Amino acid sequence: MTKTMPEARQAAQDDLSQAIALALRHLQDTQSPDGSWHGDYGGPVFLLPTLIAATHIIGEPFDRETERDFVRYFRHEQNPDGGWPLHTGDESYVYATALCYVAQRLLGVPADDPDLQRGQAWLLDHGGAADVPPWGKFLLALLNLYDYDGVMPVPPELWLLPDGLPAHPSRFWCHSRMVYLPMSYLYGIRAQAPLTPVLRAIRGEIFCEPFEGFDFRATQTRCAPGDIYVPLSRLYRVMNRLLNGYEAVAGKSLRDRANAFVLDQVRQEDENTNTICIGPINKVLNMLCWHFAEPGGPRVAAHRAQLPEYLWKGAHGTHMQGYNSSQLWDTAFAVQAICATGRVGEVQSMADGAHDYIERNQVLEDTPNRALYYRDPSKGGWPFSNRKHGWPISDCTAEGLKSAIALQPHVEGPIGAERLHDAADLILGWQNGDGGWPTYERARTLPWMEALNPSFVFADIMVDHSYVECTSACLQALVSYREGYADTVRAARIEQAIERGRAFLLKRQRADGSWIGSWGICFTYGTWFAISGLRAAGLAADSASIRRAAAFLIAHQLPDGGWGETIESCKRGAYTSCPDGQVVMTSWAVLSLLQSDEADSAAVQSGVRFLQDRQKGDGSWPDETIAGVFNRTCAITYDNYRKIFGLWALAAAEARLRA
Repeated sequence: MTKTMPEARQAAQDDLSQAIALALRHLQDTQSPDGSWHGDYGGPVFLLPTLIAATHIIGEPFDRETERDFVRYFRHEQNPDGGWPLHTGDESYVYATALCYVAQRLLGVPADDPDLQRGQAWLLDHGGAADVPPWGKFLLALLNLYDYDGVMPVPPELWLLPDGLPAHPSRFWCHSRMVYLPMSYLYGIRAQAPLTPVLRAIRGEIFCEPFEGFDFRATQTRCAPGDIYVPLSRLYRVMNRLLNGYEAVAGKSLRDRANAFVLDQVRQEDENTNTICIGPINKVLNMLCWHFAEPGGPRVAAHRAQLPEYLWKGAHGTHMQGYNSSQLWDTAFAVQAICATGRVGEVQSMADGAHDYIERNQVLEDTPNRALYYRDPSKGGWPFSNRKHGWPISDCTAEGLKSAIALQPHVEGPIGAERLHDAADLILGWQNGDGGWPTYERARTLPWMEALNPSFVFADIMVDHSYVECTSACLQALVSYREGYADTVRAARIEQAIERGRAFLLKRQRADGSWIGSWGICFTYGTWFAISGLRAAGLAADSASIRRAAAFLIAHQLPDGGWGETIESCKRGAYTSCPDGQVVMTSWAVLSLLQSDEADSAAVQSGVRFLQDRQKGDGSWPDETIAGVFNRTCAITYDNYRKIFGLWALAAAEARLRA
């Protein structure tokens, strides 16, 4: 018998209700004891070799079981052609292949191992280690596998220049700044590991020509063509020649003074972050600074003790993550998904645990002597991972604030108004001159500074630009805060900030109606954030901007009802579909369309059915392609996204059905 319209609607609601209940139960089952959601934040393959090189240099390797698991990870990530990718599932890079080969040799894998031989053959066929990009050359120089003549100069004296100069290192985006800070100290002292038999053997295995007598200086600016995403600019090549000239005449007195200045900056970063550091590369480089400055000292021991914070033991081995965790970020999204279901009371213990984690991990004070150490205010912010890490980020603060406010009616002892004021003030202070929001700090230099990007491999590493995602998150947070907590003075500032942020988002909309994402793959992510921000800022569902965005999404829906993109969307700046729909990207698209005048469309119904059909019996969703990205070229895993965004999209669809 054919169901009547009310019966069909009720059946759809019942199906959604069951799917949501299962997803909520799965989310609760995977909550960590500390109240957060702690998942894998891996994907970049080039990180683990850096860690292995550092522990080899300081003479404190991991236990044999962990090292065998490192090798298992390398074997899983090796491509059929023999090389290793920049990130899981990518094509082979000279950068990653050289480092992964060296790392396995340091772990005791013999040179005649068949998989290593395949890797060596691929590397030598593509120019050998002489063609690795600059970060790879620097790591090889630390291992005594490269001559410093082949390393583009990173003199510590740059830190002694007037800090008002646009190119002063303190003005770089903080992730780059905190890599080049310890790098400049290590370069300044020409730090190198002692030459051991295994290192001497590796010298003969990774170059196309004999190591002895090789012209390293001629390789300074060389890079394998397949590794290049951002070619070295003419401006940087001129600067590199000038720095080489300086190195030829650098005096010991000024070098010693510069090294002392840089080492003090490294010390403060360690203390600010409890030796976790802002990210994995500067973490191991800071540790190496102390190894060479204070061999065997307590600072090296403190760093070594924190290294496991960056490790993740997965199904295919142990690898290094791109941060010490993504716990705060994931937990804030999980809270919003839970609240969207309208069933907080049914999962009160889960909500209480998440609230406790968010409450405990708000940063409550600024860093000491912050102006001296080039730090912006921190008080009131939330980091990506935890308070111990200590670096607040604009969108993490925004999502933390949104979550804290959303939980106010549901928990005992909610976060107090003063702490919410601190978060709102921090967000207001972060807004860039163009009306958008950056990541960690207001932009400190001009956009042309990207011409001094020396990495070859990554984009947008020199300036803390304004981003669609950060802007949207901050707009949404300010709107949530304004509704219940803003006083008269803040209300005026908030209105002005919202108007400027809204204008920024509208200006960033592309001709096809989309927004490109910078921290997720890619157009589904950016467009979800942009629509959410604009709707929060007062744009109507049927406004021209939202309609164009909805049309873009519908045009890219796949035949299976889902949406899916590859990282090529980020690299090319053009939508590049997966063959099949992906749960996370489908969730972003559904959440976007539900905020448009296409909320009741067949596209939304198909997207919801896709999510329901993909859901497993335990409420989870299957593993899929990587959904995160940084600096356009490197994909990174958000292990919890499927369980969070799948639930959120279904909850939003159910709310629409009930409306």
